Amino acid sequence: MAKLKKELGTRGEELSQLVENERRLQQLVNQLDDTIPDILTAPGKRTPFAKLRGKLEWPTTGKVRALFGRSRNAGKLKWNGVLIKASEGKDVRAVSHGRVAYADWLRGYGLLLIVDHGDGYMSLYGHNQALYKETGEWIEAGEVIATVGQSGGQQEAALYFEIRHNGKPSNPARWCKRG
Repeated sequence: MAKLKKELGTRGEELSQLVENERRLQQLVNQLDDTIPDILTAPGKRTPFAKLRGKLEWPTTGKVRALFGRSRNAGKLKWNGVLIKASEGKDVRAVSHGRVAYADWLRGYGLLLIVDHGDGYMSLYGHNQALYKETGEWIEAGEVIATVGQSGGQQEAALYFEIRHNGKPSNPARWCKRG
């Protein structure tokens, strides 16, 4: 009984931590949405992000370990993105052009890079080993922006990847090409 009680306490602490990490990320995304002016794309030169649905390349190659919308931690929370298991140090590439809105450490996500693609669209890349871009830098689709790592409490190397529109998570599998 004592062992079971201790295990339940540990799981409760893990759940509380996951909830807090998710709250921090949502707060950060909301702040970025409010403070960063919208990116203007030059007409005829860039395809708006919304028109790229189903056409984006995945940011790295590897095995998807966690799927968008699936339960995590005993069903209390759902994945807002995907977790792609890949070799540590493997390149992470931007899925589309945009401007780096955030490039720093965030508890629970490790080294995190967020790219603003304009019109309320953002892509998020977490658990990186290294970040190659800084806040404010412009990037192109396919450009190496980071390397896969296990920062933020991961047991193995993987990339956490999200796409958000107006702060709400969207399934990356609907945006990226089938592989």
